[in-house]
Amino acid sequence: MEQVRVGMVGYKFMGKAHSNAYRATPMFFPNTAKPVMQAICGRDPQGLEQARSQFGWLSSETDWRNLVARDDIDLIDINAPSDAHKEIALAAAAAGKHIFCEKPLALTLEDSREMLAAAEEAGITHMVGFNYRFAPAVKLAKKLIEEGRLGKIYHFRAWFLQDWIIDPSFPLVWRLQKEIAGSGSHGDLGAHLIDLGRHLVGEFAEVIGMSETFVKQRPLPSAMTGLSAKGDLNAPLGDVTVDDATLFMTRFANGALGSFEATRFATGHRCTNAFEINGSKGSVKFDFERLNELQVYFTDDAEDVQGFRRVLATDAAHAYMDAWWPAGHTIGYEHTFTHEVVELMDAIKEGRQPVPNFVDGVKCQEVLEAVERSVAERRWVSISEMA
Repeated sequence: MEQVRVGMVGYKFMGKAHSNAYRATPMFFPNTAKPVMQAICGRDPQGLEQARSQFGWLSSETDWRNLVARDDIDLIDINAPSDAHKEIALAAAAAGKHIFCEKPLALTLEDSREMLAAAEEAGITHMVGFNYRFAPAVKLAKKLIEEGRLGKIYHFRAWFLQDWIIDPSFPLVWRLQKEIAGSGSHGDLGAHLIDLGRHLVGEFAEVIGMSETFVKQRPLPSAMTGLSAKGDLNAPLGDVTVDDATLFMTRFANGALGSFEATRFATGHRCTNAFEINGSKGSVKFDFERLNELQVYFTDDAEDVQGFRRVLATDAAHAYMDAWWPAGHTIGYEHTFTHEVVELMDAIKEGRQPVPNFVDGVKCQEVLEAVERSVAERRWVSISEMA
């Protein structure tokens, strides 16, 4: 397949990120299958038409069912709120459409498993949106681990810190409602950390966690767009039904230890997504706010020059970078989505499953719900209990 006709459900934060990736892929990665931006879907006709025109989609639909039924669509891209993922994905699989679904895959582990089963039964290509895997610096960390250059892995510690809802008068957006989002910082931010942990270190064996909702009620919103919202201070209050912060520890199946922190109440942190990995032969550190860099330490360096070194992962030796700019010219957040789309387009063209796919989405959901069970029951929970 030399081109893939895309129908996308959602047109706000992730919709813009995905649209940009579809537009950039043919220009910078001409040897992969070309994504054709066939149709965009949303419920608000006015906002939808603005997005269609601005992002460059050929047509639009106000009902996702019509989108799925179209015979000029090969791939359904789902970046609507989490409560819509399952229904759209099941319909897309039944129609034989490939699926690209944002994380978390579904509201519940049961739903995510149903989505995976439907995709496998239909024999379609399926991908879940964990874009941070696709930063070249993260790819370098993976390479160093796979080649054994960090030795035996002992520790993985990760934190995703934001502060965008620190004001208690910030409105009750959909991300703060369990029936729509599934969970709060845990499922939104923590899911990325869990996926990076699995990707870099391996499967989780057991977890123990704690969480807190610091602001229990917020004003109902009058309007929402992406991560922003408008509201009246005198508006009625609604209950916040998700976590504001969740922390947990894990033991990986290979014996490594892990710690994870996801919060939207870390004042001064706009989007600090970071991890550190310690091994017997060395360590690496990554921070999304400096996403072109990987801090690397090797124990076999001469004693008088030992220490973390800054590796700028922009040379052609690093994943994806030969398609972009001369060495030293950095890339940004949006490029992780382009690399993600390249993997998806290559997989469809080659007749294989991309990585990460719905299997990874289910594995992530297992850990998310094991942590939630641990918080509720105040004990260690084995991932095997989630089978």
